Amino acid sequence: MKRREFINKSTCALGMAALATQMQHFGLMSAFAQNKLDNSAVPSDYRALVCIFLSGGNDGNNMIIPNHNDANVSNYQAYSSARSTQGLALAQNTLLPINVPRIGNLTYGLHPSFGTITGGINAGIHPLWATGKMSVVTNIGTLVEPTTRQTYQSGIARRPYNLFSHTDQVNQHQTARSDMATLNGWGGRISDKMTVSANPARLVPTITTLSGAVLYTIGQSTQPVSLSPAPTPLSNVLALVGNDGSPISNARMEALNTTLNISDNSDLVVAANQINRTGIEISQALGNNIETTVAFPNTNLGNQLKQIARVIKSRVVLNVNRQIFFCSLGGFDTHTGQLLNQANLLGQVSQAMRAFYEEMAVQNLGDKVTQFTLSDFNRTFNPGGSGANVGSDHAWANHSIVLGDSVIGGDFYGNNTSNGTPFQTLVNNGPDDADNGGNARGRWIPTTSVEQYAATLSSWFGLEPADVNYVFPNLANFQVNNLGFMLP
Repeated sequence: MKRREFINKSTCALGMAALATQMQHFGLMSAFAQNKLDNSAVPSDYRALVCIFLSGGNDGNNMIIPNHNDANVSNYQAYSSARSTQGLALAQNTLLPINVPRIGNLTYGLHPSFGTITGGINAGIHPLWATGKMSVVTNIGTLVEPTTRQTYQSGIARRPYNLFSHTDQVNQHQTARSDMATLNGWGGRISDKMTVSANPARLVPTITTLSGAVLYTIGQSTQPVSLSPAPTPLSNVLALVGNDGSPISNARMEALNTTLNISDNSDLVVAANQINRTGIEISQALGNNIETTVAFPNTNLGNQLKQIARVIKSRVVLNVNRQIFFCSLGGFDTHTGQLLNQANLLGQVSQAMRAFYEEMAVQNLGDKVTQFTLSDFNRTFNPGGSGANVGSDHAWANHSIVLGDSVIGGDFYGNNTSNGTPFQTLVNNGPDDADNGGNARGRWIPTTSVEQYAATLSSWFGLEPADVNYVFPNLANFQVNNLGFMLP
């Protein structure tokens, strides 16, 4: 075989499909093009954010429920009266109680699926409330500026565009921009600002998606790496095709490395060679079949979080100090059949988050990795349909879960609603309802913006104050930049 022919065939034989997918968009190109390395800013510890997106619009009204019967308009009776007739209310004796110090130690309830599930691998996340590892940010949603019922209904307040639309509200949660459409997400913009300073010797991008191409992970100058979930081994994610250790494959590898060191003075070729060279390094670094210690549920979300846990366990060989991960679970668009569907989905969320939390503890990273949830929007307080077909429609403000040892847990966080607490008044056509008149269905107006929630997480992650305006251009519209649910 002639030398040139040998090299050409060797290069083809050692192609990496996953890397080629990234390369065709030149997604990693900008990361390698950045040459400003400030080693003094490299953090000495490791931290990671794990975004769990509940796709379709999770019904927060059945996720967090008043479990008290005092003379408060947000008590269990108000909840039951609005939802029982059509069959959407959960029985009070099935709720998993949590005490909320911020609201006078009144008791609220988590959905029963957050507890132990028969046949489940472990207990759900409910016990982590009492141990102070879990909190809820209540009444959060897409906002352009602070908005009340009066300013919303009068048209004074600027509204998020295409409110109640799945696609637009998903995008706004992932971009933290409700005033305009944008082509990058807040996770990606954090990566823009922190990739060089926090991960100068990285073998992988700062941000990783387990759910394919999603707006949250796209930056202006950086792009994510997309991985398949478990049970696919990490060693197969960027596997070298044709590299089996035989003499001929070793010769191919030597030939490939030789070609990657050839430069024709073209920046594009140099960058492309660097992408391929780094891909080989990643493949070799992940070739040890790193596995988790904790057993994960064999579910959609369980397998995504398991793969994330494997990557985190590989953090040293990957040379990363800061990482952002995105995973998602669909099926929350519960217009019908909500009781059974949501119970199954929240059970999957609870089991997977608990397994991941336990794995981070085994890796001694309990205080270095924080899980948090987002969703399109809440659902209407007033049900739609009845009986087995009962469901709910698209609404607005929702509740989000934050979990990890750096969470100041066991409480509600967020700005107060009309009743002086961060938990909305459960009355259709009431003071926190965006709807008006006899057809009001209970679409709560957010008092806390996605930007405030995300900025609090980003501050803990290490985003510099000077970079906050780049990542969250509308944060200045709100008085509070940090909601206080994270330790320093």
